[in-house]
Amino acid sequence: MNLDYDSYLERAHKVKKTLVKERRIPRAHVLETLVERLSAGERLVMYGLAIVLALSTLAIISQVNGLVSVTTPVDGGTMVEGEVGPARFLNPLLTLSGPDEDIAQLVYSGLMRALPNGSYIPDLASSYDISSDGTTYTFHIRPEATFHDGTPLTAADVLFTISLAQNPDIHSPRQADWVGVQVSSPDEYTVQFKLPHPYAPFMENSTMGILPKHLWSDVSAEEFPFNPLNTHPVGSGPYRVGNFSTDSTGSATRYDLEPFSGFTLGKPYLKRISFIFYANEADLIKAFNDGRVDAVAGISPEDLASITRTDVNIASVALPRTFGVFFNQNRAPVLADASVRAALTAAIDKNEIVQDALKGFGTALDGPVPPGVLDGMPPVTPSEFSKASAPESVADASAPNQDALNEARAILEKGGWKYDEDTGSWSKNKQILSFVLATADEPTLKATADKLAESWKALGVQVSVQVYALSEFNTNILRPRAYDAILFGEVVGRSLDLFAFWHSSQRNDPGLNLAMYTNSHADSLLSEARAATITSARNKLYAEFSSLIAKDQPAIFLYAPKFIYLVPRSLHGVELGVFTSPSERFLNAHQWYTDTARIWSIFSNR
Repeated sequence: MNLDYDSYLERAHKVKKTLVKERRIPRAHVLETLVERLSAGERLVMYGLAIVLALSTLAIISQVNGLVSVTTPVDGGTMVEGEVGPARFLNPLLTLSGPDEDIAQLVYSGLMRALPNGSYIPDLASSYDISSDGTTYTFHIRPEATFHDGTPLTAADVLFTISLAQNPDIHSPRQADWVGVQVSSPDEYTVQFKLPHPYAPFMENSTMGILPKHLWSDVSAEEFPFNPLNTHPVGSGPYRVGNFSTDSTGSATRYDLEPFSGFTLGKPYLKRISFIFYANEADLIKAFNDGRVDAVAGISPEDLASITRTDVNIASVALPRTFGVFFNQNRAPVLADASVRAALTAAIDKNEIVQDALKGFGTALDGPVPPGVLDGMPPVTPSEFSKASAPESVADASAPNQDALNEARAILEKGGWKYDEDTGSWSKNKQILSFVLATADEPTLKATADKLAESWKALGVQVSVQVYALSEFNTNILRPRAYDAILFGEVVGRSLDLFAFWHSSQRNDPGLNLAMYTNSHADSLLSEARAATITSARNKLYAEFSSLIAKDQPAIFLYAPKFIYLVPRSLHGVELGVFTSPSERFLNAHQWYTDTARIWSIFSNR
């Protein structure tokens, strides 16, 4: 059928009108009519009000969403940390270096896990029981616990790991922790430890990483340190080894760790944590400043001044270590005089030593217990780093405090010592006040020794400082107790067991009673404290012990150094608290994150 062009347009217009009419909202034509009757100005006002209404509605919806939703961490993000020295023994029974301990901390997990606040929570274990006499610890393993290769983790793996730790042929640094401990397994998911006597710090032992028996059972003691599993570890911790690189000598240059979804405390957020190894701290700092690594740990206070990056945070926390001067009164009779020890203590300014030797990154001590171990301390989170955070170099050491020197002189005079102006020395019963201070060849120790000697020489004490290479220091000075006084540090740790450092039975090597201290009352307090399972009772015993030490003054307690950690500002969730070794900065690494999202509260549980 032929239609002219006008007829075609008329028919098309009718069809369009019909379709539009069918799609119209009822009574919409009324609204259209009203709008058509409005003037241009009235229409402009109406449109403006409509826009305001739309924006208000969006704002209300946004506020409601804010009330019913939370910002929560989500999976994603990476972190690259630089380390000095290679990683060789990624094995909880063999770790020797800082890189070893750091990676092992992330790859392995124990029956229990320490928290940054100093407490312990079940990890591989679901629960535990302690007998009323404090000698039997029973742990119940989570049935869902597995190793990184998917193999179930059972009591057999725990018994196997402890047997290796106790085996003298393995030469594990952890062997001393398990001497005399009997371990048994009533069933597949229960492990029981029987101690020869109550030992409250045993909970620390239960954090040791567990090895997979199915991979290690055929490895002999002779082959144990050389097995490839030491560099290709399989554990049950929050991260597992993904990729790694080596140099021409076979030494590792990089490790990439990936999150383990089967970790008992929840899959970690970061999708990768990498470690890159450098020959020395100078190379590490350069890599950090160049942005090749995101984080550095354990950096010295002196090197903070060379940090040029502005996108990092810094965290510093006192290490559970006690540095001081320990007197060997048997070798140097002059130090057996109580007035001499009191005067030597009074003559020094500990806060000034912290500023000079540690650039302020330390806490002055007045006793044998480091800060935070006895009374607890809240975890430290990183804060913004700036040049103001870095220590300023001390151009000239300040003169010794005259008030302190006057107090020290008065103590000596009261103790019967006479000062000879001609010789510039103190004497008593023909005995000259002089001794030798020994220490190891380490920058902070040397700086501390020099500051001590300066104060004592200003007092009129004839003191000389002898610095030894660390190997010589340990073999020829420390172990045979061949010193008058020694400047050194004690790693007290989170568990606060001072028995090895102060009990009279520990005066000789391999004991660590460097002051050769003997006091029967102190011995009793130390024995009771290590057996006390109630924290308040143990703290009371240590407080009484500290009072005895303050009275007898067998040592001068100087400071606890601070651990320094630089991390990217984009990294959140980092908490540093009381830890035994720097590797324990990773205790809550499974909670670190960089990415977040707004999620309704009802869906926020991970």
